Amino acid sequence: MQPTDPGAVELITGGRIDVEGRLVDASNATLFCGISAAGVEAKCVYKPVSGERALWDFPDGTLAGREVATYLLSEAAGLHLVPPTVYRDGPFGPGMVQLWVDTKEGDDLVDVVAPREVPDGWRRVLRAMDRFGDPAILTHSDHPSVCLLAALDIVINNADRKGGHVLHGTDDRVYGVDHGICLHTEPKLRTVLWGFVGEAMPDEAMEAFRTLRSCLAGGLSGQLAEHLTRAEVRAVGRRLDALLRDPVFPAPSEDWRAIPWPAF
Repeated sequence: MQPTDPGAVELITGGRIDVEGRLVDASNATLFCGISAAGVEAKCVYKPVSGERALWDFPDGTLAGREVATYLLSEAAGLHLVPPTVYRDGPFGPGMVQLWVDTKEGDDLVDVVAPREVPDGWRRVLRAMDRFGDPAILTHSDHPSVCLLAALDIVINNADRKGGHVLHGTDDRVYGVDHGICLHTEPKLRTVLWGFVGEAMPDEAMEAFRTLRSCLAGGLSGQLAEHLTRAEVRAVGRRLDALLRDPVFPAPSEDWRAIPWPAF
């Protein structure tokens, strides 16, 4: 099943979850599961609230809700950059359930390579040295949907956009995952997708953000309020207003570390 399939949301909302394993590289409990209903089967990620690790700047028990809120924002904007994501009960209590995205093998959208190996058109983010002392470049694709994801990250104030969170699906679409550390009221943008700094936002992003601003004035704010504080919902509106006034990709702030660590 692909994230854009019509029955995806219904399946992850009401399907039976069977835990098959754990993604051990994740900092919070992240379980790989099968999910099934009425003869339809797929894979999903289940993150129970009981497995969240406490963070000093994000209240306990809120990470799953932030993942769902990010999905709601992406859908309301018409961007469809986040796989179907819901908040529901599961084998270890309530948490976030998200449809698994099958990816194109060997087709990463973010990479660290030698300077001469940067693919044509890719954006250079950071110059560094590898473990052998040789020069290396953190770089990412210039795919239009990567640009849209970088724009969405500004709206959701993503504090943890690692390279491994940018997926190139087998359906040839780009998806962002792992949005638990987002939507804080204070500026915290931390991402590997800095390659568009200073450029004008694409028209598709601006149209999406105008749509999203209208949705916030309607029923979307109530949906978000199930997962975020009122202050956090208002902060989304302020970030949108700022982008609509000045539709340019911002530069990293000097007030906090601009790239998550590890970067992948």
